[in-house]
Amino acid sequence: MATDSALIAHWRDQPAPLLPLLHAFHGRDGYLSQAAVRAVSEALRIPLADLYGTVTFYHHFSREPGGQQETRVCDGPICKLKGCDQLIDELDNAVPMPCAGRCDDPIAVLIGDRYLRATPGQTLEETPAPLPVPNPGGRQECSFASIREPGRATLAGYRKGGGYTGLLRAVKEMDTEAILAAIDGSGLTGRGGAGFPTGRKWRAVAEAPGAPKTIVCNADEGEPGCFKDRVLMDYDPHAVLEGMAIAARATGAVRGFIYLRYEYPHTLPILEQAIAEAREAGFLGEGILDADFHFEVYVRRGAGAYICGEETSLLNSLEGKHPFPRNRPPYPVTHGFEDKPTVVNNVETLASVPQIIARGADWYAGLGHGEHKGTKIISLSGDVRRPGNFEIPIGLPLKELLEDWAGGPVDGRRFQAVTMAGLSGGFLGEANFDVTLDEPCLRARGSFLGAGGVMVFDDTRDMVEIARQAMSFFAHESCGKCFPCRIGTQRLTERLAGEAGPEDAAEWKREVDDLGLTMASLSACGLGVAAPLITQSLLKDFPDQVAKHLGR
Repeated sequence: MATDSALIAHWRDQPAPLLPLLHAFHGRDGYLSQAAVRAVSEALRIPLADLYGTVTFYHHFSREPGGQQETRVCDGPICKLKGCDQLIDELDNAVPMPCAGRCDDPIAVLIGDRYLRATPGQTLEETPAPLPVPNPGGRQECSFASIREPGRATLAGYRKGGGYTGLLRAVKEMDTEAILAAIDGSGLTGRGGAGFPTGRKWRAVAEAPGAPKTIVCNADEGEPGCFKDRVLMDYDPHAVLEGMAIAARATGAVRGFIYLRYEYPHTLPILEQAIAEAREAGFLGEGILDADFHFEVYVRRGAGAYICGEETSLLNSLEGKHPFPRNRPPYPVTHGFEDKPTVVNNVETLASVPQIIARGADWYAGLGHGEHKGTKIISLSGDVRRPGNFEIPIGLPLKELLEDWAGGPVDGRRFQAVTMAGLSGGFLGEANFDVTLDEPCLRARGSFLGAGGVMVFDDTRDMVEIARQAMSFFAHESCGKCFPCRIGTQRLTERLAGEAGPEDAAEWKREVDDLGLTMASLSACGLGVAAPLITQSLLKDFPDQVAKHLGR
């Protein structure tokens, strides 16, 4: 067992050392003792009070002996539908945890770094994360084109399918402007939720003064109902690394981080092995492909905090600070990691890049439906026959995805609601099922596509209760920095639970609307802006269920 001094000596001088050092103590001892926290505080020169506040902010750092091996059961929306509350009662010393990104294979259970699944009345079992659903639409894919091939996660398997062709082209045949022009021309936008043009972001970092520049892969996939990034990292990790290396070539970055969510422990060794293979083969490290091009990649594992999916919270977390969102401007493209120019891209965004560079911007743009450009991975779960990850052309009709690709509703039921963007896009009722899966169409209906999590609820579900669970999640995950979000999510949860609010139905609705408007107008980050879409869409699309809830 490594001593305190050995752990500190190993990590202290590494880039972004706080999280890996805390994980090292947590894994060695099974919890973070007072002595360990004090040792880290002294080694990294972080005031003890500040460090304690940071440690206790994360869900999964235990402060009690044996806590790291505690049985944690996902109580996200889909696992709720599948009986997680009953499973928690059945298991010894089990506690709930927020959505763990296994909505296609519920119910997710974590014990230490073991990822298991179970349903009530069954024994726990370790199972690999499901592959993407076989291409039911028969459409040409980008990110999933070769992912189902055996051995794809290895360097040999990746190169067999054309892997690193894009990086070779970027280094040997293209200059910075050519790479940026290709990404611009493809129409690729951020696939993690914000939808910002990728080429514009890279260009801003390339042109920004200051060094060293950094590429950050946001793999903190915490949005309930989203599990696409997990499958890309598990089955196609080299695509992510190649995308990061191409981004580095285009921007002049020399270092990269993959910020991996805590709830994907099985993914960590996959990424570390892929990095080692890529470095050994000359695709990472010094003198990449015998060019004047140097780029290193490090994995940093989070510790459980939804807000770290917000890019500036993630950067603060990497830097060892309390992971509050930053005020913007300045933006990460000029003042990112350690206040230097930084690209923050989602896993899916980066995994799309190698194919764009290898096959051309026009090819990728042409994969969209109609006038739309490119593809999007949709994580589909809930009351549907065929849950899983689907790579669709942007602009595909929602009904085609639900009925033709995913097989329609289960048990002869009918669909009454779907969520968009995980939970953040609120609900769409049956009257809005004629939408197409693209931002302009969805925003016209008061929602957005975001990260692409679509949860389906049939006509047996109580939508007010589903909304209460969703708002309770946002209240739990609010970082507390700004009072509109901190207080607003709690007050909306109370009203949806029937614990507070005016007795008059009209006044109740007015108050709920007012709370949502205040949150959307004044919250510091996207959590507080998005959460009111839950109540807004509930009132708009499910007035009868709201009236029943209010007893009117």
